[in-house]
Amino acid sequence: MNKLSPTKPLLIMLYGYPGSGKTHFSRQLSEAIGAAHVQSDRVRSELFEQPRYDKQENDIVYHLSEYMTTEFLKAGVSVIFDTNAMRLAERRELRSLATHSKAQPLLIWIQIDADSALARLSGRDRRKNDDKYAITYDSNSFKNYIGHMQNPGPTEEYIVISGKHHFNTQKNAIIKRLYESGLVDTSAISGNGIVKPGLVNLIPNPAAGRVDLTRRNITIR
Repeated sequence: MNKLSPTKPLLIMLYGYPGSGKTHFSRQLSEAIGAAHVQSDRVRSELFEQPRYDKQENDIVYHLSEYMTTEFLKAGVSVIFDTNAMRLAERRELRSLATHSKAQPLLIWIQIDADSALARLSGRDRRKNDDKYAITYDSNSFKNYIGHMQNPGPTEEYIVISGKHHFNTQKNAIIKRLYESGLVDTSAISGNGIVKPGLVNLIPNPAAGRVDLTRRNITIR
């Protein structure tokens, strides 16, 4: 089996409904390509014992996640930015960050129908790693959230994968795009699997204390 090593650092952005599987996908892809998994929900949990999800708190979490991402990219480590890049302005800012860090931005749109996403949210299990730090949604808050999302437009480059497909199918779409873009060489796709490097996530140190304050086919565009 061959380890998939991009030829330059990647900044992978995610877009999709809550419940589309962004964190589950991010965790597995980070292991497959040796990338840092910067998970904003986990950063928030480490910083705030009782999160309020207000603007001030959101800004703190986002800026710390950006700082972590910048430091990883400067060190030549790819990053999966596990925060929903739901607005065009946010995606532009992240692309600019990648450019200044000499990294390649890549937007992945994980698509799933709203009913299936909402059903997944109601079945989240806090004992599972992928659900442990997730935000809780009910039907109204879910509809309000997705009403503020801005779908990637024709001027943006992105990959669409199905949130209902298994990870290996999703991963193959990503590898194909990276190969077509010259971001991995032929040796990266010649094996039958990917070695997992076991990269440890960078998160704030808990010892420092807390702060009080159906089914779509894969398409490539």
